Amino acid sequence: MAKKPTDWRARYAKAKAPHVVMLHADFAGVKAGQTMLISSPEEIGRYAAAIPVGETRSIARMRADLARRAGAAAMCPVTTAIFLRVVAECSLRDLADGQPLDAVAPFWRVIDPADKVAGKLSCGPDHISYLRALDMALSRDG
Repeated sequence: MAKKPTDWRARYAKAKAPHVVMLHADFAGVKAGQTMLISSPEEIGRYAAAIPVGETRSIARMRADLARRAGAAAMCPVTTAIFLRVVAECSLRDLADGQPLDAVAPFWRVIDPADKVAGKLSCGPDHISYLRALDMALSRDG
C-alpha cells in the first residue's frame, strides 16, 4: 500500500504552542535538570520572517536565540528539524499556488542547502540555493 502524502498544513495547525520543559534525563546534548524549549512551526516561521532580506541565520543560532527568548537552556533539535520542515513545505506549497516570495515564511534564510533537513525537503538543496540567491538579489534591488 502506498504511503499517504503528508498534510503539512494539518501538521502546522495541530502543533502545540511553544513551551519549556524540564529534562529528567539527558537528551540531545542537553543535560538532565536543564530546561528545553519545544517550539512550534508558527514561532519558527516568525523567526525566519524577522531575518532581513538577503541575510541568513544558522539553525544553531535560531535554536540559541529562541531558547534564550523563552528562558530555556536549549531548544529541542528534534522538533526544530520537524517544525522547520513543516514551515518549509507549507511555504513551498504557497509558492506553487502563486503566492509571492514576500508572502511566505522565508525558510531559506534558516535552512542552508548543506543542512540535513534540506535534503528531506520536496524542493531539494539546489532550490534552497536558488531562493537564497534570489533573496540576496532582492536585498540589493530593494
